[in-house]
Amino acid sequence: MTENSIDELVNWVISVDRRLILMDSMKRHPFVRASDIAHEASRSTQNISHALKELESKGLIQCLTPEKTTWRKYILTEEGKKILEELDGKYL
Repeated sequence: MTENSIDELVNWVISVDRRLILMDSMKRHPFVRASDIAHEASRSTQNISHALKELESKGLIQCLTPEKTTWRKYILTEEGKKILEELDGKYL
């Protein structure tokens, strides 16, 4: 991952609140579920689920339980950890 692509992904994350909320939650928890973040952030589960899909499509998170249709758990990928490092202290 180049510095330019890291900057682009950081900008992409901070451009939408739900993505930033999700990354903040990932900072504090080893794995997350949409319903837990939604409750914690006073957002709808659908809103957070959308953010999870967005970050997964960019390769920043990975689903640990893809066989499930509900209560899926997600973790940061190595790329996601790099983005979180960039966000930490500046935006989180």
